[in-house]
Amino acid sequence: MTDGDSPQGERLQKVLAARGWGSRRVCEEMIESGRVRVNGETAVLGRRVDVERDVVEVDGAPVGIRPDLVYYLLNKPAGVVSTAKDTHDRETVVDLVPAEPRVYPVGRLDAETEGLLLLTNDGELTFRLTHPKFGVEKEYVAQVESDGRPVSREALAVLRKGVDIGDGVTSPAEVGELQPGVLRIVIHEGRNRQVRRMCETVGYPVVRLVRTRIGPLVDKSLRPGEWRSLNLDEVRSLIEAVAGEPSDTL
Repeated sequence: MTDGDSPQGERLQKVLAARGWGSRRVCEEMIESGRVRVNGETAVLGRRVDVERDVVEVDGAPVGIRPDLVYYLLNKPAGVVSTAKDTHDRETVVDLVPAEPRVYPVGRLDAETEGLLLLTNDGELTFRLTHPKFGVEKEYVAQVESDGRPVSREALAVLRKGVDIGDGVTSPAEVGELQPGVLRIVIHEGRNRQVRRMCETVGYPVVRLVRTRIGPLVDKSLRPGEWRSLNLDEVRSLIEAVAGEPSDTL
């Protein structure tokens, strides 16, 4: 047993398997290949961990192994604010999900923007999902003012290349036109009202904006105001999406 091992804890491969990383044998192979760290140290087979205390990482990404961690996917309706508490007593996204355990939105959608929003009490995963270093994609469908005509090629080209929205030029985006005046926009930044500001800057103000994807998360069945818990495969896919060496601020 290595220093810091928890003799009363659970075997590491059992914990990983319970979190959806594969069979115990697959998890044992991950440990043997050096892909798993516990409290910053490369784990060895037979290691035991305390799920309430130890920090476990696979390929540099944290694994939420505490039983109190929850992950909710919400289809936010227009008019609901993306904060835990609102000073003007408006309805918040936290009001739409269970009160306990307390969760917080991962990033924000402005009040009039609709669509998918993740809420969790996993602070480490929240940091990685919102940090531009990890480049997690967010996909939107934007209906813009175009008088029923297609958006100009020039405007689409500027949106794809990068737009100066006042606080700097946006990173290149993936932009396509689904039908005249309806754009599909994929970004990996999270500036305030970014998609709205991008479209307005090129002369096409947004009429309606819906976020349809967060990284690997998509759900077309959720109605506005509905939420559900993520399954283990979805949690794992999020963790894999932000895998990599932590930044200097971690």
